Amino acid sequence: MFESCVELVEEYSQVEVQLSDPAVHSDQAVARRLGRRFAALGPIVAAYREWLAANDDLAAARELGEDDASFADEAVALEDRVEAAAERLRTLLLPRDPMDDKDVILEVKAGEGGEESALFAGDLARMYIRFAERHGWIAEVIDAVESDLGGYKDISIAVKAKGVPEPGQAPFARLKFEGGVHRVQRVPVTESQGRIHTSAAGVLVMPEAEEVDVVIDPNDLRIDVYRSSGPGGQSVNTTDSAVRITHLPTGVVVSCQNEKSQLQNKESALRILRSRLLAVAEEQAAKEASDARRSQVRTVDRSERIRTYNFAENRISDHRVGFKAYNLDQVLDGDLDAVIEACVTADQDSRLTEVAG
Repeated sequence: MFESCVELVEEYSQVEVQLSDPAVHSDQAVARRLGRRFAALGPIVAAYREWLAANDDLAAARELGEDDASFADEAVALEDRVEAAAERLRTLLLPRDPMDDKDVILEVKAGEGGEESALFAGDLARMYIRFAERHGWIAEVIDAVESDLGGYKDISIAVKAKGVPEPGQAPFARLKFEGGVHRVQRVPVTESQGRIHTSAAGVLVMPEAEEVDVVIDPNDLRIDVYRSSGPGGQSVNTTDSAVRITHLPTGVVVSCQNEKSQLQNKESALRILRSRLLAVAEEQAAKEASDARRSQVRTVDRSERIRTYNFAENRISDHRVGFKAYNLDQVLDGDLDAVIEACVTADQDSRLTEVAG
């Protein structure tokens, strides 16, 4: 039934031996790759062994049950244990997104709604930063363009895990379903009549690319420098520290102005550019498996919303999976796990149905 697990158990043992070799750790890239593979195989091997043990116990209980009725009753309970173990193993054996082990870069962009949309983009950015902190991850603002009232017209956040996360628990695996248009319904701070307004912000989610993932030819880049703009900061509007990089073959444009030096902004822009190019390459290479990416925002249009945040009712609704909860204040404080888990479960159920079909 699970013949492929035999090879995976053997690979797990081989990787374990490799990781025990001190020479392997002289190359951090190799050690990191082996560590991720070891972490990915561990739960599968454990589930497979649990399934084997449950089957052995069931076979023994059935054999003994021929002479003792009490063992026959035990066999019934063991049948449920075998099925539960098999279901967990089937889920773990589903083809995984190869990017799931990656860290992530989130871009939150204000859309319809003017200043209110920028304030909401700021709320979303803080929500993701607090979510990262709850998971013990590192959240770093790479670049940001602030609005007049303290929100963000555009903000890029890098989220990194510490160590090697368990399969399905890395930043990209948890946050990839956040891509899309997020709609807010509330009374804006600029509204004097107390009327509820609707505005939107867009979220883009990309696996953070390492330099080995994407090779960029410097000849393919056009780099422009200009003066930073926006509220605050001694370097704003005084030096040509902001950087705009255009990747000529694809037309992808990245701008950064958050740092005080031109060099730092260039490094940040290249970091974002690599991740954008990796996302593009992934879509081109595996269009049939890119449903999640295709659902991400293309224009910040309310008609493409994936989620609604209703402040009057303290309600959050995810329109893709029918999730609804009345703890919006907690969600905005980073308590996103229930929302994300609903998306993860729906994705797993869909893929299990495809495999069974």
